[in-house]
Amino acid sequence: MSKFRSLTEAVKLARENLSQGDWDYLVGAADTETSLRRNRGAVESWAFRPRILNDVSDVQTATQLLGTDMRIPVILPPIGSVQAFSPGGGTAVAQAADEFGTLQILSSACAPDFETVAREVPGPRIYQLYLTGDEGWMDEQIQRSIEAGYTGFCLTADTQVYSRRERDILKQYTPMSGRTASPAGDFNYQASMSWDTVAHIKQKFAIPLIVKGVVVAEDAKRCVDAGVDVVYVSNHGGRQLDHSRACIDSLPEVVEAVQGRVPVIVDGGFMRGADVVKGLCLGADIVGMGRFEGLCMAAGGKDALVRGLTILEQEIRITMALAGAATLADLKPSLLERLEPVGTPSVLSSFPLLSEID
Repeated sequence: MSKFRSLTEAVKLARENLSQGDWDYLVGAADTETSLRRNRGAVESWAFRPRILNDVSDVQTATQLLGTDMRIPVILPPIGSVQAFSPGGGTAVAQAADEFGTLQILSSACAPDFETVAREVPGPRIYQLYLTGDEGWMDEQIQRSIEAGYTGFCLTADTQVYSRRERDILKQYTPMSGRTASPAGDFNYQASMSWDTVAHIKQKFAIPLIVKGVVVAEDAKRCVDAGVDVVYVSNHGGRQLDHSRACIDSLPEVVEAVQGRVPVIVDGGFMRGADVVKGLCLGADIVGMGRFEGLCMAAGGKDALVRGLTILEQEIRITMALAGAATLADLKPSLLERLEPVGTPSVLSSFPLLSEID
């Protein structure tokens, strides 16, 4: 399963391997799924303005985040219930990230637990925590993550309450993330998270802090002023607030507000190498690819994720070369212009040949 030749084949394998419930959890979103389609449509609406006669014989894609070397500017975002796609769960993703050479953000809503993953796959990693306890509980979790060797800590700020995901509701499917973030349970701690929470973490702990779910300039500036170390542009893959703006449309104003003071990550609809290059052109330092991660895991676990990242790297290098960019620093907004999307955007519209392969 890890020998597929294209990302399209990986998606086909993922669909064959998953039950209907797990598949819908992976590709679905909140309510009408407008935010999901808007994410993808916005990425597709940017077209390249390639430059010629630049020496691109040695395209460089390596970068760093929080002191960790990365082979490509792509991070593996936190996915709750990733173990639904492959039995190895968070450990398998950690192994893939280590083998390929990139960073993982491990979700607290997946298995195995964060200390087990750190013990089984030592190395730099970011821990994303959903607040299901009070401040004392949160402090204990952060301290334990530091002691386990995590090199960054992530708060997801756009999950004040758990959204309605009709695909899951209609099939009575409840993922681990839904069970631990039930509106009827103790998820009120996540809803009560505030700027005071950020200030408390920065005052008490030395671990770098990432705030995920930033989509407007005002919040981006406030993050930087509060000492946040990485600003993460995300609308949770369209899985939280329905009818939200596409992440790639939020990116330029966040980049302008941050003014290069801290790194900016963006996710939301990025599925192919060309998509990554578009995000970098518009000012992101790193691109997150959550559904890509889930699809590759479903296609064949750790080995399939490494294979998918390798193909993605090829796509990034080829896109950069054909756009006339030899380095990440060469990727500028001037390489893009906005045009109408060619087709109807959907969660898998970046794989138009799916129906044509056996």
